[in-house]
Amino acid sequence: MTVAALLLAGCASDGSSSSSAPEAVVPPSARPTSVVEPVQDEQTSRLRALAELAEQQAAALPSASATPTARAAGEPVLGADASWPQCPKGMGIPERPTQGSPMPLPEAEYVILGLTNGPGFTENPCLADQVAWVRERGLLAAAYAVASLPDAAQVAEHGTDGPYDGGTDLGALANAGYQQAIANVATIRRAGLGSPVVWVDVEPVPDFDWGSDLEANGAVVEGAVRAYADAGYEVGVYSTPALWKGVVGDLALGLPEWRAAGQTSRAEALDRCGPDWSIQGGAPVLGQWVEAGRDQNVTCPGIETDLGRWFHQY
Repeated sequence: MTVAALLLAGCASDGSSSSSAPEAVVPPSARPTSVVEPVQDEQTSRLRALAELAEQQAAALPSASATPTARAAGEPVLGADASWPQCPKGMGIPERPTQGSPMPLPEAEYVILGLTNGPGFTENPCLADQVAWVRERGLLAAAYAVASLPDAAQVAEHGTDGPYDGGTDLGALANAGYQQAIANVATIRRAGLGSPVVWVDVEPVPDFDWGSDLEANGAVVEGAVRAYADAGYEVGVYSTPALWKGVVGDLALGLPEWRAAGQTSRAEALDRCGPDWSIQGGAPVLGQWVEAGRDQNVTCPGIETDLGRWFHQY
């Protein structure tokens, strides 16, 4: 997510900055809603996902959440997100060494925690400690995970393991994306992170670049989305219109949206809740901006009355 912030900060030419005109949004009805179809029905793939999680000793669903404090309608709720950059220095994969960045400001009422150490098939090395930090403060919590293009070895390992036809290129990529997500669900449960939703972060991933084949990229994202749903989570998308289009083209999954505004302001983040900033045809839930060296977030209008749908209350 910090990577996204840095990218967004320098994206004035593609419309991701508040100083640029809003990006033209293609009507969802004119956009493809899928690039690859599963060959297993939802019940079969859900049971298979739960069996895989059981094998990893991670099949337990998150514990029941307390009811979040009621908010007055029209009162946006402030929050934050955190991931591997906030881990103590000296951890992480070589391409993503942890930074010891500060945790959220005291004003944050919720924290969305990242599951990966950058790309898929890596773990946030201090997620359990971050969950404990949120729990100790009695905050609301949720989860997000970066999706990334699997390499050849990962496709060879996971390409036939999932609800898609692994005999096709798109099916093998979708299965690899599915397994990225299953690994992330196992991470969620081992860390004890309660979350009703997983936000799929779709953006360029430096050092683990998406390819130029937008359909192939879309298959990976679709596979990940299917796995989170099979594991019992609501699924949303984190991105901007330009970043999403650059990775998966006009794919319109119609999922709830967490919209990034880069190094701008709370006002700009709230503006991203409007129709001009639709990413893939879904409803706006959160806007994000970067300030004071931290990723900060605000709920979109109406979300404040239904926080239990989007967050686990500790």
